[in-house]
Amino acid sequence: MKPLAVNDLDYRCDTLILGIGNLLWADEGFGIRALERLHAEWGFRPGVHLLDGGTQGLYLLPYVEGCRRLLIFDAVDYGLEPGTLKVVRDDEVPAFMGVKKMSLHQTGFQEVLSVARLRGWSPEAITLIGCQPEVLDDYGGSLSDTVKSRIPEALRLALDTLYGWLARPERREGSPASLTLESLAMDVYEGQRPSAEMACRMGDGRFLGVGG
Repeated sequence: MKPLAVNDLDYRCDTLILGIGNLLWADEGFGIRALERLHAEWGFRPGVHLLDGGTQGLYLLPYVEGCRRLLIFDAVDYGLEPGTLKVVRDDEVPAFMGVKKMSLHQTGFQEVLSVARLRGWSPEAITLIGCQPEVLDDYGGSLSDTVKSRIPEALRLALDTLYGWLARPERREGSPASLTLESLAMDVYEGQRPSAEMACRMGDGRFLGVGG
């Protein structure tokens, strides 16, 4: 198993496990956090790659075109109860990626799938594991407790799919290299967040007419 960086030159793989989203916008980070946990706890056979796709949009096109099977973690606004997980497969995936835009990254990735198809990409399988967000308008926030609690179930759903794809998941011994910057690891990110007062998340009181 090889964690990828988006500047890697070899895009070809049998199975690509992709987390997309924005860690800086609360539950928008679900896809990345699910991918991190999967990477921390499980290893896979050669040819299975994990990629933190962030909000790269069309820059992810060569990685998508280079894989035979694609599994995606993402926060998706299905209009369901917060924390609801929904699994979508194959031809239905592009439609659900754009069911209700939460951010530009979803528009971008929907375009990635469409362009890849137009260019002749014909994958054996695509699976999207999406989680209904609860909190999005909290810049600098971590996952809500509701969404964070769904990560173990999201991993179980992913592993069921990956076993079927013969990715040979195996429990890890020891800690692998992180997929993201150390400063963005969940415990560090949450622990170093300033208080609401220090961050002034509601705006500058000098202009809002509050305070002295």
